[in-house]
Amino acid sequence: QVQLVESGGGLVQAGGSLRLSCATSGYTFSSYAMGWFRQAPGKEREFVATISRRGGFTNYADSVKARFTISRDNAKNTVYLQMNRLKPEDTAVYYCAAGSYGSTWKEYEYWGQGTQVTVSS
Repeated sequence: QVQLVESGGGLVQAGGSLRLSCATSGYTFSSYAMGWFRQAPGKEREFVATISRRGGFTNYADSVKARFTISRDNAKNTVYLQMNRLKPEDTAVYYCAAGSYGSTWKEYEYWGQGTQVTVSS
């Protein structure tokens, strides 16, 4: 049974930091690229970041570039998203996903349930 479980979300003031984690099981973690997406109320799910299977390549949405860092630990079957200098517009439910190294949700096969991130101004 494939499971992706996000954690680390919460309420933070603008300018603050959070680190999201996504613990996975039930599939071969190192065989999949991993991605983070987010969805704010009333908006479509949008790409945040992706990392290749071995972690050698990363790609970010322009809106988070230089503020967010995606990383993975293949020994722990876990992917991370370090979020710095958070802004109110970063408020959303954040999802991790396993799939191809891409920036569209259709390229991902497995999804977590999401974790809420709220940034107050």
